[in-house]
Amino acid sequence: MARQFSKRYLILAAVCVIALLGLTYYYFFTSFTGRSVTKYVYVDQDDNYDSLAMKLRPEAKAHCFQAFSILARHSNLINKVRTGRYALTPSMGAFTVFRHLKNGLQDPLNLVVPSVRTMQDMAGALSKKLMLDSLTIEKALTDNAECAKFGYDTATVAAMFIPNTYDIYWDTNVDNLLKRIKKENDSFWDQEERKEKAKSLNLSPVQVATLASIVDEETANDKEKPMIAGMYYNRLMLRDAEYPQGMPLQADPTIKFALKDFALKRIYQNMLFIKSPYNTYKNPGLPPGPIRVASIAGIDAVLNMVHHNYLYMCAKPDFSGTHDFAVTYAEHMANAHRYAAALNQRGIK
Repeated sequence: MARQFSKRYLILAAVCVIALLGLTYYYFFTSFTGRSVTKYVYVDQDDNYDSLAMKLRPEAKAHCFQAFSILARHSNLINKVRTGRYALTPSMGAFTVFRHLKNGLQDPLNLVVPSVRTMQDMAGALSKKLMLDSLTIEKALTDNAECAKFGYDTATVAAMFIPNTYDIYWDTNVDNLLKRIKKENDSFWDQEERKEKAKSLNLSPVQVATLASIVDEETANDKEKPMIAGMYYNRLMLRDAEYPQGMPLQADPTIKFALKDFALKRIYQNMLFIKSPYNTYKNPGLPPGPIRVASIAGIDAVLNMVHHNYLYMCAKPDFSGTHDFAVTYAEHMANAHRYAAALNQRGIK
């Protein structure tokens, strides 16, 4: 009789233990969201536990959210939440979600650094992906003291950005963001003998990026960019009686940049007299810095430019986006007249 009682007791205890383990697994370790795709929760500096709970509740199964709440109430998460971008994967249970949020184990995101014309545009583009607001980023990029930390000034800082995709934490601060951008810039220039190629052209990386930004503005045709780079380089390096300081680049995109009117389709004579260090019709040499964030294709086009004798180019009248090149000014003027006639025929002003 005692043995039967003992056996029944053990069986009952085992059933209770199994039931307890089953409930524990059900509440704490089954899929928190029950979804087949990963969802993300963004926690910013204004969030507290209550707002975090409001963000989690719509994504969670009821019993899993209940389990998460129990864990939170018995930890410091109830009093302090960590900012970040947190993944809710299909395999995560309430305990794993709790652990990640409590310990700040966030997931990085893919930050696309775009090729844009101004640092205001850059700030706007980056702020859409990060916790940082655009004004904070723009303030740093337009502050000479801040730019100097990374070896640039407000005119050259665009050269620090290499358009690419980087893994970075959503809640990074502006200083860490710029450190990462500088690190990626250093890594880029350490690859494919880029520094050596720039040195052989007697150009610094910033000067390469500046020239590349002009090339990028001239065409979207990557195959033609090395030809255009070679033409501008010929002007830059020309020294003769007429051009003792080098032939002016006379690059129309720099006039657009000086005027801050990027929608211009034609550059007229009166525009060429604007007083600006970016006016390459009046000032010999390169402008003070890039007129946009140069693309990788643009930078590599400068470093691997086609060496030729052309000093002039003009957009083709077929509006293909490519150019006619010329050695002499007379040849260039003939090309320019054909292009101007095509513009007039289409009513482009």
